[in-house]
Amino acid sequence: MTSRPQTPINVPPPRTWDARLARRLVTPLVNTWVTPNHLTTLRLLIGLAGALGLAHGGFAWANAGALLIVLSNFVDHTDGELARIGGKSSRIGHFYDLACDALVTIMLFIGMGVGAGVGATHIGGLKVMPGVLGAFAGVAIALIFFLRMRIEEMAGKAGTKQASVGGFETEDVLYLLPIVTLTNVVLPFVVVASIGAPLFAAWVVVDYWRVSRRAARPVVASGASENSQMWASE
Repeated sequence: MTSRPQTPINVPPPRTWDARLARRLVTPLVNTWVTPNHLTTLRLLIGLAGALGLAHGGFAWANAGALLIVLSNFVDHTDGELARIGGKSSRIGHFYDLACDALVTIMLFIGMGVGAGVGATHIGGLKVMPGVLGAFAGVAIALIFFLRMRIEEMAGKAGTKQASVGGFETEDVLYLLPIVTLTNVVLPFVVVASIGAPLFAAWVVVDYWRVSRRAARPVVASGASENSQMWASE
């Protein structure tokens, strides 16, 4: 007995242009052996290759690495779209996707810092190696990914919805990375990221704390109601 080919699930179209293009590209894969995790792994490999190109340094390598990061950022949309229209969503796949996002981001900024130069840069009178600055920015962004995952578990997708303008989201700023490498402003970009990412991470920590408190209130209220009913029956 042969199984009938699955029809792509009719789900609302994505808000962003890159996700819409990704859905068009993965629609033919619905009835194939390709799974969202395959695409996530492809995104990971392309992203790590891009980070290595950035770490190598030099105009040609840095720009090649930036283009690979752009491609990796686009491929990152394909796994989610295939999971949605193919009914292939899984909790493990979701965590795997987030882990790959965090790893690529950390390696991206470390690569940019290492490739920016071997000399130390001065920040507030302190000498800091660019690779360390990149790692600092990358770890801060990885923390943001983790906390957003926890917020999503407590408040749903709406709790981590990104700002969207003209079909582009906040994370799409990585599509501008080739401009950074072409204009040779990698080091200033890493310095700004090493300051801005931790500040944004601090804001996400506060947001996570607020969501955690809201999520705990119904539990506390439910417990108090049960106790009052028990006391009333005694």
